[in-house]
Amino acid sequence: MISPEALPEAINQIRWFHRIDLGHGVITPGLDDTPTKLARIQLPPSLTGKSVLDVGAWDGFFSFEAERRGAKRVVAVDSYCWSGEGWADKSGFELAHAQLNSNVESVYAEVLDIEPELVGQHDIVLFLGVLYHLRHPLLALEKMAAVTRDCLILETKVDLLHLGPPAMAFYNGTELNRDPTNWWAPNLPGLLAMLRAVGFSRFEVVSKPKSLFDRIFRKPTQPGLWWREMQQGRVTVHAFKS
Repeated sequence: MISPEALPEAINQIRWFHRIDLGHGVITPGLDDTPTKLARIQLPPSLTGKSVLDVGAWDGFFSFEAERRGAKRVVAVDSYCWSGEGWADKSGFELAHAQLNSNVESVYAEVLDIEPELVGQHDIVLFLGVLYHLRHPLLALEKMAAVTRDCLILETKVDLLHLGPPAMAFYNGTELNRDPTNWWAPNLPGLLAMLRAVGFSRFEVVSKPKSLFDRIFRKPTQPGLWWREMQQGRVTVHAFKS
């Protein structure tokens, strides 16, 4: 644990994505509006006695929040965001882990390498902002289903919102957010169909994309892609095994 005097300098040496409350009025300067995302995913207020797996943990905000809400075991998994190849490395997770005196376990693994023998099975699995970064999304959902006992909380990008039948958009190069690690995004019917195909039977859509009006009049992030971006949004789905 870093002393209060040295903590500000240690925090400033890290490129943070999550905004994590480390106590005593210290919050990490993450780019992501993590508290707003927490409200959107509707994590149960009490996780007492539950086991939680956080896939794509990054700086660990949701792992530590699950622990704070009483989870008996929390396992954080990441690879790309801890490797130093992407946004940053594992420094943020490790600093927050130490400052919070956390018991969260960490496993360095690719999504497609996740299996019960490696991470166990968990009552709740968090899969937040990961699916659209994967080349093989259906296989990834099969991996999530194998380690989920009860509920998968899935937050992801969706696309083709004008289409009723199940569909999925493929991104070539940096088409989505100028990010070459973005590959696929289903529409909502497609996402639910994929979840059903891998073994989930009941779904609650707890956050939906912005209204059509808001999507039409928002400022595009990339010139010339207004029509494409108007069809896009984000959703959170709680998918249950029974």
